[in-house]
Amino acid sequence: MKKLILSLSILTCFAFSNEEPKVTTYNYGHNGMEYVARNKNGTVIISTFNSKFTIRQEIATRIYEMYLDRKLENNKTVTVFGSEADVTGKCVIKKKDNLTTVDFYYESVQWCSGLKEIYQKKS
Repeated sequence: MKKLILSLSILTCFAFSNEEPKVTTYNYGHNGMEYVARNKNGTVIISTFNSKFTIRQEIATRIYEMYLDRKLENNKTVTVFGSEADVTGKCVIKKKDNLTTVDFYYESVQWCSGLKEIYQKKS
């Protein structure tokens, strides 16, 4: 009985232990227009910079949805929640006539696996 209680205690400790996520840096990324949409107010172009290639399309779509919901502010840091990763970055919005550009600069990517990648410029 003592062995059973001891075993359960040890397993519980492992199950609820908070392991620190692994943090790495990267200095490369994909830059470019990811999403172009036309609406009643004109054309909206979503561009991403320093993005991770596998999630760039989904994040661009989510940024457009946030733009439509008026959840984006110019020159503010925002977190975009995706299915594979949550991305934090700076959003720059520019308007000229019927054209709106939303530039999103990746700063960090928190993957569901626990890995966190932080963008760092090349020196």
